[in-house]
Amino acid sequence: MERMITDPEVAYLAALAGTLQADYVGEKETSMWSGSPFYWIKSRPSRQIGTIGEALAAGWAASKGFDVQKPLNSDHDRRIAGLKVEVKFSTLWTDNEIFKFQQLRDQDYEYALLLGVSPFDAQAWFVPKAELSYNRPPALVPQHGGAAGRDTRWLSFTAATPPAWLGEFGGRLARVRELIEAAAIS
Repeated sequence: MERMITDPEVAYLAALAGTLQADYVGEKETSMWSGSPFYWIKSRPSRQIGTIGEALAAGWAASKGFDVQKPLNSDHDRRIAGLKVEVKFSTLWTDNEIFKFQQLRDQDYEYALLLGVSPFDAQAWFVPKAELSYNRPPALVPQHGGAAGRDTRWLSFTAATPPAWLGEFGGRLARVRELIEAAAIS
């Protein structure tokens, strides 16, 4: 059943919101994400987007037969196949078509599962924590300024051309599945 606005004041406010949309949501973003099954995620607050990303990663891993459990502590998001995994999620940033995996910290996890979603595609990497170096290339960029912000880093790159060093850690979900299987065995 389609809902209709009956209050004329609310109808005016809705029309006004429509005229303002172009000031806040670019035409490129609107057309780029139009019809995407992931579009709704872009409208959520950033804290929710991270939680949605964790749920997507956990659901995907479970659908591939991996045992997915709650974390042992707050330093990682899930245990997948017995491995402590930190999940980082990014939707495609429209302005320059990049993924930004934020809030990477030196915490108690063994792997970072980076899940990047474009309007009609997804890319993923299963990166050993040791490869997310804080002190050697490819060093992660500090996310916040000041001494207190040095512990929080991010990884940002153009989705179409991920850094070469990430290549061995996935790119496609099928490859990430293989990497999780191999890590769980060793």
